Amino acid sequence: MLRLLILPALLLLSCNPKAQNSPTNEYELKVQFTLPKKLKEVSGITLSKDKKTIWAIEDRGNENAIYGLSDKGDMLAKISVENAENTDWEDVISDSQGNIYIGDFGNNDNNRKDLAILKTDLKDSKQIVTKVVQTTKFHYQGQTEFPPKKSNLLYDCEAFVEMDGNFYLFTKNRSKGFDGTFLVFQVPNKEGDFEAKLIGTLKLQGGYNDAAITSATINSTKDKIVLLTHKNIHVLTGFTANDFNSAKIQKIPLNHNSQKEALVFFDDKTLMIADEKGKNEGGMVYTFSLN
Repeated sequence: MLRLLILPALLLLSCNPKAQNSPTNEYELKVQFTLPKKLKEVSGITLSKDKKTIWAIEDRGNENAIYGLSDKGDMLAKISVENAENTDWEDVISDSQGNIYIGDFGNNDNNRKDLAILKTDLKDSKQIVTKVVQTTKFHYQGQTEFPPKKSNLLYDCEAFVEMDGNFYLFTKNRSKGFDGTFLVFQVPNKEGDFEAKLIGTLKLQGGYNDAAITSATINSTKDKIVLLTHKNIHVLTGFTANDFNSAKIQKIPLNHNSQKEALVFFDDKTLMIADEKGKNEGGMVYTFSLN
């Protein structure tokens, strides 16, 4: 299966001259395929348990649907989520059992009081519809104003992972005077309404395109989390289940700037990354090897 991923990427590498012209770079972003024209605002991707289907969602203003794609970018399915509204779906993940979760927690203005994570009964691309079978509602510990002052807009979110019965959310800083600070919150993977527990305050280096977090993914051994920004990935290690303050962060430049919004581990050494379609760029799925 890995061969299927890499060979098309090599054939399409000429589509990404920035990566091609960086022979001294240890890491290389490679085009895997062009997304279907329908999917212009992909905000999250994940994989089916057998890794034969790439599941994709779009953010607010788009349909209440999960799309199934092949490893060549062919549209396999459009599956409606029949009992949920796409208020602002910003990430989609799967757990070790293959359950699919949608993060309805996009919060650009930091004023939402209806944040939720939606567990679906989606299993394969033959389904016509999927239902939400668990709704995890939450609010952030420490947020008392909706919205807060412009200097403290730390409660948007586009990135989460699931680990050992909990969700971990990594916020997107929208504060005036952006400095790369982000918060890490823990929420139980259960039905109910919870206070998201603050378990980390960390900082990424660089400006907004370098350090505003747009997606996250976790490896199979649950000891490495990768955060995505428009220009980089950031690898977190050394965290514990209840404390991220001691996490180490490795910044890896992608040598490519686009509106990257979606990220998933294909295997523990290979990432898949998707960006939104812009006027002259994007609308692609890439592979990236962590050597």
